[in-house]
Amino acid sequence: MTLVTGASGFVGSHLMAELARRGLVVRGVSRTPSPDLVPVPSYGPQMDWRAHLRDIETVVHLAARVHVMRETAKDPLALFRQSNVGAAVNLARQAAAAGVKRFVFVSSIKVNGERTEPGKPFTAADMPNPQDPYGFSKAEAEAALIALGRETGMEITIVRPPLVYGPGVRGNFRTLMTWARSGAPSIFAGVKNKRSFIDVANLCDLLITTTTHPMAANKVLLASDGHDLSTHELLSNLMAASGRPGWSLPIPVSVLQILGTVSGRKAAVRRLTENLQVDIASTCHLLDWHPAEPNLSILFDEAER
Repeated sequence: MTLVTGASGFVGSHLMAELARRGLVVRGVSRTPSPDLVPVPSYGPQMDWRAHLRDIETVVHLAARVHVMRETAKDPLALFRQSNVGAAVNLARQAAAAGVKRFVFVSSIKVNGERTEPGKPFTAADMPNPQDPYGFSKAEAEAALIALGRETGMEITIVRPPLVYGPGVRGNFRTLMTWARSGAPSIFAGVKNKRSFIDVANLCDLLITTTTHPMAANKVLLASDGHDLSTHELLSNLMAASGRPGWSLPIPVSVLQILGTVSGRKAAVRRLTENLQVDIASTCHLLDWHPAEPNLSILFDEAER
């Protein structure tokens, strides 16, 4: 049986549905009340997981304090460490004591860094280079879990996805979807960047593969859809998927950067104009895993068209 934490979240809800569709036995836990999930009061470092770990062979740990666009906490790193390091290590240590065979930790490509140079995608062999409190906390959690695995013999698998999208996605990707539906032009035709993304269906397929594949044990695995897009290509694809005609109003990158600074969205513009590429060749080779071609049209249901 597999235990999934954060089972009511964006990725967690898709993963639970896919596990059920495949007829696999799963126990999902969540702090959000749900008739199909086991409620837990906390994911904190003091949580007692013993009752939830009975008969569990594999844990997929999704629960986390996620990246915050407009952080207001006085010490965000402390909060990220509590939620993403302390909580993960607490669960993993109790999982090892309960006889769990494998602990799959869903990390983030932010452990590698925030941007890549042209033609130099991130690889699993790269030294961690996090740049913000969220990335630091994920890197620290990975290191602590790897050490715990060596100490206890429990297999540790780390998966680092880039931005995940799919039905129900929120945040910046949802903003791009709204833009695509509006009929407004793409202003990014002059942006020649490349970024990696992953469809939530592909991520779920990879996570399920890691729960049983022998070659996933004690590995760091990068994830993506296997092909990279510029911001303009992504927005154009979303326009086509939404049924809206795509057109462009190219604005130079230098002007976009100025607009970002003036509007207080400098970091957002940087993400829209810089590269962040992920090399998944090692993941595909090790697991004989190949991501499916995404279907963007399912993002736009009839109510959204």
